[in-house]
Amino acid sequence: MTPSTLKKTVLLLGTAFATASVHASGYHFGTQSVNAQSTANAAAAEAADASTIFYNPAGLTKLDSSQISVNANIVLPSIRYEADSATDFTGIPVQGSKSGKITKTTVAPHIYGAYKVNDDVTLGLGVYVPFGSATEYEKDSVLRHNINKLGLTSIAVEPVAAWKLNDRHSFGAGIIAQHTSAELRKYADWGIKNKAQMLQATPSNPAGAAAIQADGHADVKGSDWGFGYQLAWMWDINDRARVGVNYRSKVSHTLKGDAEWAADDAMAKQLWNSNMLAPLGYTPSEKARVKIVTPESLSVHGMYKVSDKANLFGDVTWTRHSRFNKAELVFEKEKTVVNGKSDRTTITPNWRNTYKVGFGGSYQISEPLQLRSGIAFDKSPVRNADYRMNSLPDGNRIWFSAGMKYNIGKNHVVDAAYTHIHINDTTYRTAKASGNDVDSKGASSARFKNHADIIGLQYTYKFK
Repeated sequence: MTPSTLKKTVLLLGTAFATASVHASGYHFGTQSVNAQSTANAAAAEAADASTIFYNPAGLTKLDSSQISVNANIVLPSIRYEADSATDFTGIPVQGSKSGKITKTTVAPHIYGAYKVNDDVTLGLGVYVPFGSATEYEKDSVLRHNINKLGLTSIAVEPVAAWKLNDRHSFGAGIIAQHTSAELRKYADWGIKNKAQMLQATPSNPAGAAAIQADGHADVKGSDWGFGYQLAWMWDINDRARVGVNYRSKVSHTLKGDAEWAADDAMAKQLWNSNMLAPLGYTPSEKARVKIVTPESLSVHGMYKVSDKANLFGDVTWTRHSRFNKAELVFEKEKTVVNGKSDRTTITPNWRNTYKVGFGGSYQISEPLQLRSGIAFDKSPVRNADYRMNSLPDGNRIWFSAGMKYNIGKNHVVDAAYTHIHINDTTYRTAKASGNDVDSKGASSARFKNHADIIGLQYTYKFK
């Protein structure tokens, strides 16, 4: 795989994964509030605290005081892989580790503040992590010529304003400033050309070609600011029923970064030190860029007060993941590839639009203690094994959540939640590179066993 592929994948995937908004499947944080997490994110219509800024900013008008809410979500993903096959560009099996665990524990903080200007107008500010993940294979994995390491983080800063038209209708709007950063490591097989020449000259001696080991790798980092907006409406149908609608716009990114290349094997170091790769377009460092449009989402949610103690919640969210259909990473330097020259790498994940359906409820056990729970189905944007990425072995998900809220006097509220996410076992299958762009990977396939757990803690202070 060439630097082009590597760079492109880091920047491109970084943005692409950010494309999977928090409401959809993918490598992302699926919750921005512990209070919401406890109901599998079904309680957007509740507007229980300042974190409603993310789920429906119109809900700020429902708060009884100015307040600050601090959240922390600890995500413990588990993705184990078993490679069924992996060959290089010439068809020779890749040597290395064929199984392992590729995920890391990630922590995301979220902070929200609400200020009640008067009975009709409330202002708010949210600083939250809509995306964050870490995936890393062993450095000797047989899948290393695809994506060996991927780390992604998005931080959004959103000022919002909410206005109460009357006792029944409220509206909210926000401006989203989103910073996305990504890092990636990918290996390149610099011995491919010599392998191909040897196989052509002596096809009966594949062992000789297989002995050529000349791996190099690139560490790529890129980042960008993008901007979007959020619009919301909340309607109290009567004293028991409430519905809301929330729209989050697309965000356009041009991720720009640097790729730093290094040689690994003895043969690769010899090629690198003798400057034999520079004429092919490979240098220690170069620039790269990729344009991505993250998807818009539309959420419709409701709440029903069964009694003074019990509430029911529901949410349906649609996300336009099909925006991540094709992406090109453009490199500063043109590279010599199998079929000529190229300055870019192209991927076609062909994601589909998705939906999430969630249901939840709460029950007031006593004056200070409320118990909460929820369940949700979250559809994956990945169509099938041929489009699945080895760094995104995602499948359909089912959320099982439970939690509690505890009021300490009039000013202090503590929330805690636990979520188990069942993710369907998945398979991954890819053909070898086309030879027309900066990519030298071979064909490979693998099986994945996936699940995740989320632990959340939240503290809210009310200025009363």
